[in-house]
Amino acid sequence: MRLLTQDQIRGAIDDVAIVDRMRDALIAQSRGECDTPMPMHLDPPGGEVHIKSSYRHGGKYFALKMATTFSGAGNGMMLLASAETGEPVVYLADSGHLTDVRTAAVSAMIARALGRSDQTIGILGSGIQARLTARFHARVLPLKRVYLWGRTPERVASCAEEIRKVVPDVAVLASPAAVAAATRLIVTCTASRSPLLQAADIEDGTHISAVGADAPGKQELDPEILRRTDVLLVDSLAQCEKLGELQHVADQRDRAVELGTFLEQPRATRNSVADLTGLGVEDLFIAEWIYENRNL
Repeated sequence: MRLLTQDQIRGAIDDVAIVDRMRDALIAQSRGECDTPMPMHLDPPGGEVHIKSSYRHGGKYFALKMATTFSGAGNGMMLLASAETGEPVVYLADSGHLTDVRTAAVSAMIARALGRSDQTIGILGSGIQARLTARFHARVLPLKRVYLWGRTPERVASCAEEIRKVVPDVAVLASPAAVAAATRLIVTCTASRSPLLQAADIEDGTHISAVGADAPGKQELDPEILRRTDVLLVDSLAQCEKLGELQHVADQRDRAVELGTFLEQPRATRNSVADLTGLGVEDLFIAEWIYENRNL
């Protein structure tokens, strides 16, 4: 079994190629080409553990992924195994980095698929996901300014400094509502268990990608936001109604459109929400890409 270190993994990442790869993953999932079971969640004291997997019919590998958060610090790994023999092929010691990367790549891919041309973006959160969100959106949009909000001033200041390496103009705002007032493109990436944005905060023409709700009880959006949006996108209907924003607004289940379906027939819309819980198929496709392109 091969071992890829985090430095080797980081060196192999091509942002635009990963964005394209996530589009392929979601379309393959929507077409029924992949077996992607529901995630497993463990809640040990002081942390949370997410375990995901996927296999593409006719593919060379299946993937197992573990991502953890303990005391605010992320960790994890990915494993590709042979789909013919079950033998482990490569252990990707990414410390959870690829999970963060593919999450940011998916939200950026959605902005591109929606035909957005925003020069500003609002980000709620101040962790690694906020940093990667700015980086990946800057690859697909002509971003000139980032509006940033977070709960801890020291962490927000550090996050803003890192984002400025990609988008020099970063404005730290005092509240999520202030972010919503300043821009029409928002990504929420927190561990919140109560709404950060209210329906009254959202201006016409806004798209929101909500990536923080990925377990029972998590919530970043007022349910009324989902009810009012023109298009409600979900990465997986089965996952989102149990783990995502959709768990808090079950009456909207029949309106939800899976991303893979939308990507094959995209359409312009003024107001949209993407409820993203993170899929094992995304882990499979990014792990495959890193392994097969590690020497490029």
